Amino acid sequence: MKISELMIPDPITITEEASIQDTIQLMKTNSIRHLPVVTRGKTLKGFVTLVDLKQGLIPSMVGNLTLSDLMIQDPITVDPDDDIEIAAQRIYKYKIGGMPVVKKGKVVGIITESDILRAFIHMMGLLTASSRIDVVIDEAPGLFRKVLDTINDQGGEIISVGMGLPQEGKKTYHFRLSPCKTRPIRSALESLGFTVLSAVD
Repeated sequence: MKISELMIPDPITITEEASIQDTIQLMKTNSIRHLPVVTRGKTLKGFVTLVDLKQGLIPSMVGNLTLSDLMIQDPITVDPDDDIEIAAQRIYKYKIGGMPVVKKGKVVGIITESDILRAFIHMMGLLTASSRIDVVIDEAPGLFRKVLDTINDQGGEIISVGMGLPQEGKKTYHFRLSPCKTRPIRSALESLGFTVLSAVD
């Protein structure tokens, strides 16, 4: 999935000439927490968050603090043609809530951690009716394929597969299935020596 499919296109922006008070009001009115700062031609100049603006509001009233002083001067960005994994990795790595989507220096969108979560929920099928089976698999060649074949042989239709952190050469895989009876699948896997941690119809 590309970022262009998930981003908020043509986001609300502001220029650095705007006052801090007006910027806060704009964000509150539109229920947003991140705002690209741009030139009149939509070239990215910086990025501001509601938290940073609120912290700078009082100092700006008694001094000459401006929006330029509070904005992130060289924000983390992504390209609309990047894969969604790139945005997720940067949001996680830099511990940020969102970032501008930039094409040739121009702001074309914005993507937030909420957008990433929505994509994850969609890709994992978490909001659709489903069954789930959690299986511990050794990292030996061929075992993952054996589990897949066993699930299929027992009539399980796999919607998505999630993976836990590896521990001692083993990984826990979370197989989300179209609604089905999981008992036959569990029995078949356990008869082959696999550990099934959970099976939910």
